[in-house]
Amino acid sequence: MIRFARSFIRDHSIVEEVVQDAWMAVIDGIAGFERKSSLKSWMFAIVANKAKSRARREGRTIPFAAFGSADEPPVDADRFRSDGMWGSPPLPWTEITPERIVSGRQLWEHALEFLGQLPDAQRTVVTLIDIELLAPLEVCRILEISEANQRTLLHRGRTRIRAALEDLLGERKPAPGAAKSRRS
Repeated sequence: MIRFARSFIRDHSIVEEVVQDAWMAVIDGIAGFERKSSLKSWMFAIVANKAKSRARREGRTIPFAAFGSADEPPVDADRFRSDGMWGSPPLPWTEITPERIVSGRQLWEHALEFLGQLPDAQRTVVTLIDIELLAPLEVCRILEISEANQRTLLHRGRTRIRAALEDLLGERKPAPGAAKSRRS
């Protein structure tokens, strides 16, 4: 709940207050829980509402539409050849070696660090789906966003984290004959 509330509010002490308020609301409202969704979704909706209200009060709320721009491509164009096929495909993450097992914890810590650097909307969606394991439709209901917006935010967030991890591990190589970026 704390990690989720941080998606809306950066100050840790305020986040703790929001989560405490959410727990009080859960305790007060549990008798009225109608089981229209999972208990977890219901609780996250309470946290989202409390966090949004507090963020508005603190004057730190930015609408989801403000994150990302129309100019921001969902995937780095340099990863693809001119025919649209992968020029530099993502490396397989399924290969289990002793080195990967040992470095797994460090990699997880780096992934969480990169997650914290994402724009708020992307960080919130990735956290709810990939860490809290909520269903995409539940995330849409909790955040009051469309399915298309949720998919876009999730894709962009995952892409940024994967690219940052590949850069960290030195595994991302420029594709031979890759399409030129619009920034060139």
